[in-house]
Amino acid sequence: MNGLGRHILAEIYDCNEEKLNDKDYIEKIMVESALKAGAEVREVAFHKFSPQGVSGVVIISESHLTIHTWPELHYAAVDVFTCGERVNPWDACNYMTEFLEAKNMTATEVKRGIFENPVSVKKVSNE
Repeated sequence: MNGLGRHILAEIYDCNEEKLNDKDYIEKIMVESALKAGAEVREVAFHKFSPQGVSGVVIISESHLTIHTWPELHYAAVDVFTCGERVNPWDACNYMTEFLEAKNMTATEVKRGIFENPVSVKKVSNE
């Protein structure tokens, strides 16, 4: 890895609608996915929307995992950001995809904190 961390932006489609709308289930699989990836869970916060949908965050020592679900569209937007090389964010994404019973998942990995040549890094100001 070149940089401080890896950030996976996942689009998880064709999921089980009931599971996407179950706050306790979503919280459970998010925590489990962090642990399966080798992360250390610090804090957890989830919210159930009315009439549907769940949003949540799992704060890990290595950064965070987030989710927002649209049960009516069978869709979940997921971010997994990990710092260091010990935790593999793809393990967490794949675990969530499996347990949401998704038929499709697309994801992009973004390297975060890349400092190829620190001397050439400039601070941009809008002042």
